[in-house]
Amino acid sequence: MANLITLSRLLLLLALVLLLHSPPTWWQLFNLPLLILIFVSDGLDGYVARKKNQSTLFGALFDIAADRIVENVLWVVLAVLGYAPVWVPILFIVRGAIVDAIRSHDASEGIAPFAGTRSLMMQTLVSGRSMRIGYAVLKATTFGYLVLFMPLQWLNFPGWTTHGPLIHTLANWLIGSTVALNLVRGLPVVVDFLLRGRNGAAPGATNP
Repeated sequence: MANLITLSRLLLLLALVLLLHSPPTWWQLFNLPLLILIFVSDGLDGYVARKKNQSTLFGALFDIAADRIVENVLWVVLAVLGYAPVWVPILFIVRGAIVDAIRSHDASEGIAPFAGTRSLMMQTLVSGRSMRIGYAVLKATTFGYLVLFMPLQWLNFPGWTTHGPLIHTLANWLIGSTVALNLVRGLPVVVDFLLRGRNGAAPGATNP
């Protein structure tokens, strides 16, 4: 059941991408509701897995892969539409590839994400509940703000022209904050992996 919810998240993503690339009409008003469903399903699949005692290594990795797909695809689409700088999706893809390679190494040892408890800093920055929730909220807010650009422009939303600089400044601030927090959560994973390799320590797992 949980894996089906994860799969549905990818189908909702496909619908959102098609909608974002369609001509500006009133259909664009569904951009935000679709995005909300995508992020709600992100939390729902994990809840269902725990509630029904269906948590598996495959399910955890599938959920992480879906998260990565949603994040990277949305950044690429927003960059193509001109709502985000092109360096943003490049950075997310590179960062994700490095961290996921480390995660794959740990998974080959049978260690699930969130299993590592090597240091307080690692727990707090990478897998801490407050950090994870904070990043999820910031990411959802950023994506939600950006996907509203098209319908607001089409509807000629009052103040869009007069407050244009402020609107784009806020967009840049949200993008920059999301990028910064993403890097902050990924860097400890890379550092820890390198230290483990130097010290010959047993591998662990984290989920930024």
